[in-house]
Amino acid sequence: MDITTFGGPVPQLGIGVVAPFDFALDRELWRWTPEEISLHLTRTPYVPVEVSVDMARLISEHETLHNAVMALDAVRPASFAYACTSGSFVGGTAHERAMCVSMSGAGRGVPSVTTSGALLEALGELGARRVSVITPYTASLTDSLADFLGEADVDVVGRQYMGLTGEIWKVGYRNVVELARSADLTHADCLFISCTNLATYDVIPQLEAELRIPVISANQVTMWAALRHAGARAAGDYQSLIDPAARAALTPYGGRGIAGIAPPPPAAAAAVVREAADWEQLAAPEATAAAPPDEPAADLDLG
Repeated sequence: MDITTFGGPVPQLGIGVVAPFDFALDRELWRWTPEEISLHLTRTPYVPVEVSVDMARLISEHETLHNAVMALDAVRPASFAYACTSGSFVGGTAHERAMCVSMSGAGRGVPSVTTSGALLEALGELGARRVSVITPYTASLTDSLADFLGEADVDVVGRQYMGLTGEIWKVGYRNVVELARSADLTHADCLFISCTNLATYDVIPQLEAELRIPVISANQVTMWAALRHAGARAAGDYQSLIDPAARAALTPYGGRGIAGIAPPPPAAAAAVVREAADWEQLAAPEATAAAPPDEPAADLDLG
């Protein structure tokens, strides 16, 4: 068979992604990416600093972003994304907007988004104004996220954190689920799982079915927004931000349903919960206290 008969390769729409130097979850980003889309990733320069407010500032400097986007623009992406939550919230909302302007300016005016900007877009899409957050960060970095959301008129009604300063990509699903179960969702419209170096793709459907509230994560909102700005739609069955059926199943938001009684999860989502439980062998729900200020939490599954 003459392969040239097919005339390939198949045309692809590109998304340019600038990630921190220690980003280890490229494969997770691809899971939200439809087949007709290619991701083009680059890294920020290495800096010998642990995950902290200082690191977040260093990896989000305008010159760093400008140079990264200029390199990516050689393959003409349809949109750009800065895939780092802390780097895009640490300077507040004004800095986040300036980052997008800088990226677009370096990339032919192509739409650009940061993870924290994508978070605000996702909260707007869901109609969520009160959010509970869980993070792998230290207390100070988690507080900076809350400050950013507060500037954007989003109320942070609960926060939990792991206290980690490195190798966040090694955190297992079990720890993410346990931290989510410990979150205060009493007054929350949504649960946000922060950090693009924290794996979340498979836990989102389970948590939404179990907690009866929209659950969004850093990588999810980044890909959802970057693809939307490029005129494409993210993949992600049983995730309320992406899947209309999953979103409808969680209405009304807040997980309390009628007269404070949560409705049973949809059959499809319930099946996902059972499969995830069998595969991951998740522990029974139990309270998980936040880590002491700026100290790592004990007994984390770091591989």
